This record gives sequence, C-alpha cells and structure tokens, in this order.
Amino acid sequence: MSEPAVLYETKDHIATLTLNRPENRNSMTEDVLEGLRAGVTRAREDSELRCLIVTGRGKSFCAGADFKSQIQRGESDQGRRLMPNERSFAMYSPFLSLLDVEVPVIGALNGHAIGGGFGLALVCDIRIANRDARYGANFTKLGLHPGMATTYFMPRLVGVPKAAELLFTGRLFSGEEAAQMGLANHAVAEDQVLPKALELAREIASCAPIAVRWTKRSLYQNVSWDPVPAAYAEAQAQSRTLETDDSKEGVKALLEKRAPVFRGR
Repeated sequence: MSEPAVLYETKDHIATLTLNRPENRNSMTEDVLEGLRAGVTRAREDSELRCLIVTGRGKSFCAGADFKSQIQRGESDQGRRLMPNERSFAMYSPFLSLLDVEVPVIGALNGHAIGGGFGLALVCDIRIANRDARYGANFTKLGLHPGMATTYFMPRLVGVPKAAELLFTGRLFSGEEAAQMGLANHAVAEDQVLPKALELAREIASCAPIAVRWTKRSLYQNVSWDPVPAAYAEAQAQSRTLETDDSKEGVKALLEKRAPVFRGR
C-alpha cells in the first residue's frame, strides 16, 4: 500500500501538511486534493493548534493541474454532474479551504509552484520560497484564463502594474524574484525552506494563541479579503477558455515540450 498523498503531523502546537506525490510533482490529482482537504479539516478541529505549515516532497511544491489526467472534477458530493464552471471551481475548492484555517498558515515552498500550485502558495498567509525554484501563473501560456483567485491575489500582493505583467505574459520567476516583489516573505536555499518555516512557526506559536487568531481575523477583515467569490468568477471564464482550440493547443504543446502556436480561436 502506498503512502498517503498528503501527510499530516503535529508537534509543539504546529502542524505540517506535506504533499506527498513527488513522482508526479505533487500535481492536483484527486488523492492530493482530497488529502489536503482532510488535512485542513484536522487542522480546523485541533483546538490546540497555533500554526500550520504546508509544504511538499521533492523538487515541486505543487505543479498545478495534472494535464495527463484531468484539469476539472466531474461530480459533486451528491453525485450530480457539475456544470463546466463548477468543475473548474471544484478543482480549486480543496486548496481554497486553507482560507478557513483560523491559525496562521505558512507555505514552505520547497520547490516549483506553477498555475494552481502557485495558487496554493497564494492562499497561505506567509510564504518561504526556494530561491532557485520557479513560481508563477502560466495560464495564458496554456490558452487558459487564470483560476484559484489568482487575479484577486496578485494585484493585492504586488500591485496592479506588476500583476498585469505577470498574468498577461504567464512568465515564471525565481524565488529570489518572488521575495523582491513581496510575493514571498523570504527566499532561502532549498534545504533551508522548511527550517525557516519552522523557525517562524515556533515564533508564532510562542505568542498568545487567542490573540494571534483574532489578529489574523482582523487583518483580513480590514483589507476586505474575500477571494472565494473571485475564484468562482474566474472558474466561469476558465471553463469557457477550456472550450477553445487555443487551450487544446496549449496543453498539447506543454505535454510535447514545445512552444504553442495560438490562433485566437
């Protein structure tokens, strides 16, 4: 029997969620999505928890959608066939559930985080980047509209002009650049990502837990932080771009490791 797709462990009031499919770059497969959702549920039910770390095994934090299998999910919990926009949103829903965790969430971005995997990094409160890894929202390079509330997070984190550049071009950037832009709090060597996250988690855990939880709540209330409706609106546009010839060409080119040829249809 293989190991769980997502590992969950706690020590000293700190929980660590680890995406555990390194051979598939921790992509958004069904077992990873549901494993992360289950881990978030455990974190929310742990009244002693003071900080949550999300990380991955291998060279990728999360590579986003698994284009070799599926990029949408087909059924609701009740077995009802979902509409296209609902299927797109269902892919991101488990990752978005991290927004419901009351304690601070630190993303220990051990490796590359692309597309939906980059979105997973964005829903964390604090991000520690691998300075040499690659990050970004490459949706337009695949003929797709962004998902996972990326168009909501990016302008709030780096400003509208920089967000426009990164989202329109789909350009990837290093962890070092992410820290310079303010997308990451720190950029460190690969083997220092998790230690740095643990250092910050211990510092947070040493503070009064009720005060920290309420401070997190006030922080996001005061900036009118509500990304889930934005993610749902994005899912509508993303599902429509999935119907285009350009998206089929973009995914095919990705799998064939060549430059796509887009024709605007």
